[in-house]
Amino acid sequence: MGELLLIRHGETEWSRSGQHTSHTDLPLTDLGERQARALVPVLAERRIGLTLVSPLLRARRTAELAGLAAPRVTPDLHEWDYGAYEGVTTVDIRRTRPDWNLWTDGVAPGPEDHPGESPADVAARADRVLAEVRAAMSRIGDDDIALVAHSHFLRVLTARYLGLPATGGELFQLATGAVSRLGREHGKPVITAWNVAIPKSLFDAAGC
Repeated sequence: MGELLLIRHGETEWSRSGQHTSHTDLPLTDLGERQARALVPVLAERRIGLTLVSPLLRARRTAELAGLAAPRVTPDLHEWDYGAYEGVTTVDIRRTRPDWNLWTDGVAPGPEDHPGESPADVAARADRVLAEVRAAMSRIGDDDIALVAHSHFLRVLTARYLGLPATGGELFQLATGAVSRLGREHGKPVITAWNVAIPKSLFDAAGC
């Protein structure tokens, strides 16, 4: 059985500023594009049988620049719907809610088309993705499966993979342009690598 490769999209203006970004469809910055290109030699060492990608531009562009062939757009991979906190930083939220914690408190309700999600809502989507992954792994054998998506969603998915509640995602920091790997040891789900990114100082050597 192969591994599950988790790829967070490259940098955007809002990821750089710390603004919560769900449905706002921002492009990658120049650095974000370089981060994505830097993944090419890393992923070339893997045999990837299936790539699933969030429908948002920043994830689809990352998959393209990283050289991932024929990605399948998967709506359940979109980022946590932040409701009224879309575009707002944690620092600004805590001016009025000093003890606010996304992982336990969720978000304030937003407009009708983006009302926001609770941790349980995001966990339900992550569970659906993991069910799709398990079914695909039974078909593709030892090949890896790549998921190109977003920080908070991938952290919830990791928690659910490990048998933890969605709130367990708080334990897993995830940088832009980073690759993580989930696998199994003695039949148990494990993290085999986490938050691995090529340092900016090596981009030129990597042809980025």
